[in-house]
Amino acid sequence: MAQELATPDSSELHRLRLNTLIRLRWLAVAGQSAAVVVVAFWLNFPLPVGPCFALIACSAWLNLLLAFRFPATHRLEPRAALGILTFDALQLAGLLFITGGLTNPFSLLMAVPVVVSATSLPFRMTLLIGLLAVAAASLLAFFHLPLPWFEGAELPMPFIYVAGVWMALVSSIAFTGVYAYRVAEEARQLANALAATELVLQREQHLSALDGLAAAAAHELGTPLATIALVAKEMEKALASDPRFREDVALLRSQTERCREILKRLTNLSSEGEVHMSRLPLTSLIEEVIAPHREFGIEIRLAPGEREGPEPVTRRNPGVLYGIGNLVENAVDFARETVTVEWRWDDEAVALAVLDDGPGFPAEVIDRIGEPYMTSRSGTDSAGGGLGLGLFIAKTLLERSGATITFSNASEPGQGAVVRVEWPRERFVQALA
Repeated sequence: MAQELATPDSSELHRLRLNTLIRLRWLAVAGQSAAVVVVAFWLNFPLPVGPCFALIACSAWLNLLLAFRFPATHRLEPRAALGILTFDALQLAGLLFITGGLTNPFSLLMAVPVVVSATSLPFRMTLLIGLLAVAAASLLAFFHLPLPWFEGAELPMPFIYVAGVWMALVSSIAFTGVYAYRVAEEARQLANALAATELVLQREQHLSALDGLAAAAAHELGTPLATIALVAKEMEKALASDPRFREDVALLRSQTERCREILKRLTNLSSEGEVHMSRLPLTSLIEEVIAPHREFGIEIRLAPGEREGPEPVTRRNPGVLYGIGNLVENAVDFARETVTVEWRWDDEAVALAVLDDGPGFPAEVIDRIGEPYMTSRSGTDSAGGGLGLGLFIAKTLLERSGATITFSNASEPGQGAVVRVEWPRERFVQALA
């Protein structure tokens, strides 16, 4: 089922909102301008104010151009965003060249364009920005104007200090870039998986609501159909002796009666099925879930366990049906010969377990089961392989119903996987509405 859920286009996932870049750049313009004013006019350090403000003006001019050219809600193509961030990196490198290179304490800001790229652009583009920032930092370590300092005094920096700043800057770019990219990518995957979960649940709920729609349709069509039947009956009385219309009127009456029978069946389907079909004993729920998976050459064994008290009965919940069905489907995909479904209940809890005789969960995967877009159980493109999206959806839907899910392997290595689902009995009986 998870295979049918198409993942969003990567170009859509990496569209950066233009207004975000504009606001960040205005903040940069304000900060750079304040720094130049403080250094040149408050500290009275010799500083080429004209070139500095020229570079700052270029950034402000680009901001105004983008603001007037595009609406605030416009989202940039990845290449366009890459171009803008490249300009920001070069503009900052130009300011640092004028104001001391890597001896300037603000040189660490070279990491900012990389972090912004890491949170919103594809990895290869973030890598390009990172390499550009590292190249610029390397050039600034050797080529730059003197650091502004008191009139008539110099502040020579030992090369070992500049090398240390370069190392700190490169390390910051690498660490913050990778960290920001991983966090943003995981957030995107989680958001996409949750959206897929909602789509699955919505579809299941629509299927469950079809009987209600049938009843509504029967009710709405009943009155006009009764009018048509009455008119057809009167026409049959008036035209029964006329051979030109006898057959047509009789056909009209018969089709009217047929429509009434169809509507009656729809109404009966809803009224009869709404009560018993909306409520499921645990054993009926299990049988309904495993029925679609019996024809795949894998034996599905039912193994009832300890049962205390009356059988728990719950309301039909599309999310729970899908979640358990996905666990069974996953077990069938990886099983060699047999899948076993166990269940039990008592006064406190309702539980079931799905066991297969397949290879089981690899040790490096078992702690990450349930994460979206995880690789297959075996780590290969096997028939049961996948992105982990279906299992994430199943886990999310079951946990939403109040269940606790645990994943483990059989006691003997390589003898299969075990997935256990357990609800508090009260929650299973009352809250799965």
